[in-house]
Amino acid sequence: MKKLILFFPLLAFLLLSLQPVSAGEPVTLRWVGCGISKKAYMTALAKAYEQKTGVHIDIQGGGATRGIREVAAETADIGGSCRRHLWGVSEERGVTMIPVAWDALVVIVNKDNAVNSISIDDLRNVYLGKITNWKDLGGPDQPIKLLAREGKISGVGRTTRKLLFDNYDQEFATSDLFPSTGPLEQQVEVDANAIAITGVSSARKRKVKILDLNDKSPSYDNVKAGNYLLYRPLYLAYNENSPHADIVKDFIRFADTPEGRDVIRSNGTVPYLEGLNLMKKKLQESRRAQENNGLR
Repeated sequence: MKKLILFFPLLAFLLLSLQPVSAGEPVTLRWVGCGISKKAYMTALAKAYEQKTGVHIDIQGGGATRGIREVAAETADIGGSCRRHLWGVSEERGVTMIPVAWDALVVIVNKDNAVNSISIDDLRNVYLGKITNWKDLGGPDQPIKLLAREGKISGVGRTTRKLLFDNYDQEFATSDLFPSTGPLEQQVEVDANAIAITGVSSARKRKVKILDLNDKSPSYDNVKAGNYLLYRPLYLAYNENSPHADIVKDFIRFADTPEGRDVIRSNGTVPYLEGLNLMKKKLQESRRAQENNGLR
């Protein structure tokens, strides 16, 4: 049963949380979280939910870590995250994480960059500092400028380490670090030699080039089928002790209704239960990452 709940956390949540929310005075919920989740589905989903229920959701950014920790501290009603909470970290205790969608991580470069595709092995070598010139990737004889997020617990940074190396402590060969995804993406827009990883939903709204990975684009169909290799769940976090916990759980249930899934899909994002085959592929990719990192 434990394995079932871990494998199907959203399904388990839906089966155990079927009580409807009673009508009452309209309330406002406070959502804090990663900008990628905000752009991938949250803004549109909150609007649809408000039209249906009258419940307004005040959407703020701040990143995955802030979203999880403010929910734990009961200063936010809902957190949006592209990583799970950290076990054993007191600031993140008491938080329940429910996956609602799948998002692709994409490699972005400047619009003027001649490179259109990169292999996952070459991408690993860029992050390890083994490939440092664009000519080795089919581009000009110019140095590669790798950009990354500060620290190791940001949603993008932590997931990149997991997907590429299966090592949350992996060091990246760069000193060009950014406090959040927005400034990182903006730097790629203006730096002809820059390369970085971000979420596809966020990247699509920037003036950057999204590279194919192993000759596969991060299209909706490729992500859903697991043909595009870099993907991860997007979570909504809540706290059972929150005074609005029942309403929050109703909103999460709404995300998996046919109407909610239509909203998520219309943003080019894969609803979580429509991509459960990705869990198996995710485990396979984790084993490959371990092999490439010399862990197996």
